[in-house]
Amino acid sequence: MGMGSKMEGPSTPANRRDPYEVLSVSRDSTDQEIKTAYRKLALKYHPDKNASNPEASELFKEVAYSYSILSDPEKRRQYDSAGFEALDADSMDMEIDLSNLGTVNTMFAALFSKLGVPIKTTISANVLEEALNGTVTVRPLPIGTSVSGKVEKQCAHFFGVTINEQQAESGIVIRVTSTAQSKFKLLYFEQDVNGGYGLALQEDSEKTGKVTSAGMYFLHFQVYRMDSTVNALAMAKDPEGAFFKRLEGLQPCEVSELKAGTHIFAVYGDNFFKTASYTIEAVCAKSYEDTTQKLKDVEAQILRKRNELRQFEAEYRKALARYQEVTDRYTKEKQSVDELLKQRDGIHSSFTIVKSTNVSGNGSNFSNGSSSKMTGEESPSEDGGSDGKDKSGKKKWFNLNIRGSDKRLG
Repeated sequence: MGMGSKMEGPSTPANRRDPYEVLSVSRDSTDQEIKTAYRKLALKYHPDKNASNPEASELFKEVAYSYSILSDPEKRRQYDSAGFEALDADSMDMEIDLSNLGTVNTMFAALFSKLGVPIKTTISANVLEEALNGTVTVRPLPIGTSVSGKVEKQCAHFFGVTINEQQAESGIVIRVTSTAQSKFKLLYFEQDVNGGYGLALQEDSEKTGKVTSAGMYFLHFQVYRMDSTVNALAMAKDPEGAFFKRLEGLQPCEVSELKAGTHIFAVYGDNFFKTASYTIEAVCAKSYEDTTQKLKDVEAQILRKRNELRQFEAEYRKALARYQEVTDRYTKEKQSVDELLKQRDGIHSSFTIVKSTNVSGNGSNFSNGSSSKMTGEESPSEDGGSDGKDKSGKKKWFNLNIRGSDKRLG
């Protein structure tokens, strides 16, 4: 399980402009340059600072939407290659703000989620605004400790994790688990210039065994997160080949290390109706050197396996096409053989002088003009007395033997 993904953007603006133009950056801008431009514009057009300017709200949405494209490597690549059409064609994710849903729609969303439909949920605007304004309550979470709690839906509990130079060098892991299998998001915020906190990373909880969990790993090497919606999209497009896309959901985490200081994390309640139960813990990787090395090794193995699957998919597709070709030929050849044998049987049956067989006739219709020897046996004799004579003969022959025996005895 990897670290966080980028903050999901808001709804699509009615009129979409080039995201590079919106953020005033060039097409070869770095990720950091894009992030800096976004933060500057987001603060400029934030609704809290422009309550009397309704146009600012639309500009804020446009800025956030543009950033959601350029901050995602895959979306940025798709846009660069084919514009908005590529994003529209590849977009099947359902992304909703639960705070704006009524009871009925929330019930439907919960039902679809239970059925396995990937539903992306956005973070409540209230939570993001409070964090941006720096008005949230931050509780300390010392390294090597854990805190358990319950957070209301569409609300967040904020924690401050303070690390020293040695801990930062060793690496830090932040994990959240829920034995109640609650849905939640693990969030990471960065300090903004105005003293507030801007959302930088997020990780949605995933069910692993009998718990749900999410984690962020700052271990000085590339760690990956698994985007389950990619697998769902692949399954919908090609159920038979979905296996080959199973590792395509691996997304590289943008942050692989933390500097010494205090870092802000939050647990966001993402249940549809009830509160989310959780336990959050912060650990230093210094005490888990063997485990850290195992994670590094398995990440490398998974990446190699992904490349192998990409090659194997081509071989599989080729073999599958050949198999389909062979099975089609098998069906045709079988039909051809059946038809030839049927023709052969028809030809064999043509060698006869009998045109039709009439069972109720005079009994003379037999092959090659032959007669049944059973005819004489079953018909009575011409003199009409065969039955009496036969019986008499049998009796005489029987009596003769008896009489002969009697004479000899006498």
